[in-house]
Amino acid sequence: MEQVMKVCWMYHDIMDLYGDKGNIMTLKKRCLDRGIGFDLHTCGIGQQDDLSTYDLIFLGGGADKEQISLIPDLLQRKENIQKAMDENTFILLICGGYQLFGQYYIAANGEKIAGLGFYPYYTDTGKMGSRCIGNIVIDAQLDEIHTKIIGFENHGGQTLGVTKPLGKVLSGYGNAFDAGFEGFYDGKVLGTYLHGPLLPKNPDVADFVIYKALKKRNPNMQFKDLTPLTNPYDQAAREVLLTRMHIEEDK
Repeated sequence: MEQVMKVCWMYHDIMDLYGDKGNIMTLKKRCLDRGIGFDLHTCGIGQQDDLSTYDLIFLGGGADKEQISLIPDLLQRKENIQKAMDENTFILLICGGYQLFGQYYIAANGEKIAGLGFYPYYTDTGKMGSRCIGNIVIDAQLDEIHTKIIGFENHGGQTLGVTKPLGKVLSGYGNAFDAGFEGFYDGKVLGTYLHGPLLPKNPDVADFVIYKALKKRNPNMQFKDLTPLTNPYDQAAREVLLTRMHIEEDK
């Protein structure tokens, strides 16, 4: 029987500020290249769906206006999202999506917006309109996979109180100006500020997300069970970016 990865892209129509669709395109391509089916669903405001039936939930980034507009809908889904997490649905969160799984975030106008409260971290606003902007590289340990993750950050929010960061910042800012660490990862949820988009620039991370999603229905699966894909352009692009930031790729 063909393996199929069932994916839900939440609020696809309003939470795609920095081309987050590229993450979905990358996951689809790397699944199909392995003969893995890719069953993509979208879930917008007011749309009824049981999120626990999915292998992967993806939530991208948006501006304050868009994030505020979806809060009532998101909060009423909290119990169902918790059920999905309890049943090993993997969750990938980019930028605003990452913020929304914390306690709260402060919008640019000073308004305090309630988050889902799954984790203790929270997001304050940058002082005097300051933002963390630029290329970023972090050193990350994703279960047994050690990798350098490349991206582009552009966020005014300063996310504090992160107890399980995704990785150590090698170049750039991270969760906040002086954080030294970026993102969040606890085995069930991966949250990050990295755009670029994230997954086209980091094929190892894309494959890790596929592995974690497939593991829901195949609990004995290991990362090494994924068929390797070789594309010289992937590595060449990474080497160019790392060289610009004077960082060596892991061998």
